[in-house]
Amino acid sequence: MRIKILVLDDEESICEILKYNLEKEGYDVDCAYCAEDALQHDLSVYSLCIVDIMMENLSGFDFVKRLRYNPATENIPVIFCSALQEPDDKVMGLNIGADDYITKPFDLSEFIARVRAVLRRSNAYRQVAYNANRSDYEPDITFKTLKVNRNEKVCTLDGEKIRLTRTEMDILLFFLTHRNKIYSRKEIIGNVWSHDVVVTPRTIDTNITRLRRKLGEYGAYIVTAPGYGYGFNEA
Repeated sequence: MRIKILVLDDEESICEILKYNLEKEGYDVDCAYCAEDALQHDLSVYSLCIVDIMMENLSGFDFVKRLRYNPATENIPVIFCSALQEPDDKVMGLNIGADDYITKPFDLSEFIARVRAVLRRSNAYRQVAYNANRSDYEPDITFKTLKVNRNEKVCTLDGEKIRLTRTEMDILLFFLTHRNKIYSRKEIIGNVWSHDVVVTPRTIDTNITRLRRKLGEYGAYIVTAPGYGYGFNEA
């Protein structure tokens, strides 16, 4: 079964270019020219969504927010592809939950490479569960009543599932496997994000704030060292 990709862009020429080149790489590609149309698809079947931002009525940002709030689509990788090039736009896109942000105009070879990189990371997540009976099985990580199933990428607290984005899960896994030490934002970026994704300190702060809120009283174990970074302190 081939990987399915959805391209959402109101410029038909962009859709045609991406569809042609992605299909040359062996992917199945569907196109939508507005977010409202895209939402009519069964989005859960896609392994990646490539999304423009500036569209009439429902923007790309709004579309991705809907993906992230739907349990069936919350973990689908997203690449924003937009003419918006300001740092604030990129930060907003990453904060919403995008896995990468590509500005227009783009180089096709770099674009394809970034698509491969995002899919490679997401496929690694899905393959872990299928490899549970092989030598790469990863044991659960626990801290008191907080538990992370690394094979299924599920986090529970007091037996109740906590809905985390992939970035939030990666940050939590990093902290739980590197306890009782403060890490700089640069070190956290290097361990959590891909090297080809631009991440600002503000993005880290936003994700950690959301993670703390979702962990409730356990959020207090994620400590801040002012002017330096963060860590998970068991005490």
